Amino acid sequence: PPANRSRPPLPPGPPPTLAARRPEPARDAAATPPRPRPAPLRIPAYPAAERAVRSLAEAVRYAAWRREAAEPGRVPEYDDIQEAAAGADIERLLDRLTPDAPTGRSVPVPPQDAEALLARYGIHTRPVLPAPDPDTAVRAAARLGYPVALKTTAPHLRHRADLGGVRLDIAGESELRRTYAELTDFLGSPEELRPVVQSMVPRGVDTVIRAAIDPAAGAVLSFGLAGAPSQLLGDIAHRLIPATDREVTEQIRSIRAAPLLFGWRGSQPVDTAALAEVLLRVSRLVDDHPEVVGVDLEPVVVAAHGLSVLGATVRLARAPATTDLGPRRLPVY
Repeated sequence: PPANRSRPPLPPGPPPTLAARRPEPARDAAATPPRPRPAPLRIPAYPAAERAVRSLAEAVRYAAWRREAAEPGRVPEYDDIQEAAAGADIERLLDRLTPDAPTGRSVPVPPQDAEALLARYGIHTRPVLPAPDPDTAVRAAARLGYPVALKTTAPHLRHRADLGGVRLDIAGESELRRTYAELTDFLGSPEELRPVVQSMVPRGVDTVIRAAIDPAAGAVLSFGLAGAPSQLLGDIAHRLIPATDREVTEQIRSIRAAPLLFGWRGSQPVDTAALAEVLLRVSRLVDDHPEVVGVDLEPVVVAAHGLSVLGATVRLARAPATTDLGPRRLPVY
């Protein structure tokens, strides 16, 4: 029989299986805080893809708003603005037009004085010459140079080309006399129509720029396309004065008819930089002089290069005493 072999002695301590199962020594709960449980993940769910896209668009708009709020625009300075001279003109006009008018009541500024005041701020309007009779109209056209436009300035026909109150591209004297006769035969006497002659400008997009005083918001700058978009559809954008360069750029693009300014359906884009500059100059005029309570530039024809202001009206009023230091704005968080 084989010899008996003795087994090697076991190492001290419990068997390996028992050592692996032995629980770790208890730790002090106060010394080691419990590990926080991760928050459950929340995934937005939408019943339709359209709602998801709309929510994503709102998030993008909110992020853009946060970026713009972090880097606000600025009110530009223009070297050609004559602020002191404009203030002297306004005081002289108020003394002449409102000697006994109560404070706060506005008065219209005569056309020539309004053009001179706007020119102090670099806003130049196309000259308009009165034409009370055909001979005067011919002399005015010769002074301005053909082709010209013959327009009525009566309140009920102002800016109403659809009623025949505006005749464009008159190329010579004989055509001007014939057009003058047609205008007075169909619409009324020259005393009623108050016709004027103005030189033609490059074709473009007709816009309107306004500034007014709102009782609740203060000075407001408005912009839109002239005619049906602004008058019929109310497609007008507003900004508080003083407006910054970023606000004016956004204002131009915010109207629904803005694609007409940027080459809609193959049309030629217009000079929106020149348009923004005029908006900023109007904002500066109203901000610098609280006596200017109304400015109306219509139409402003914006062409591919530059623009032309064809009509302008200004209203003045004695500035009431106020402690308001500017527009009220929400804080930026």
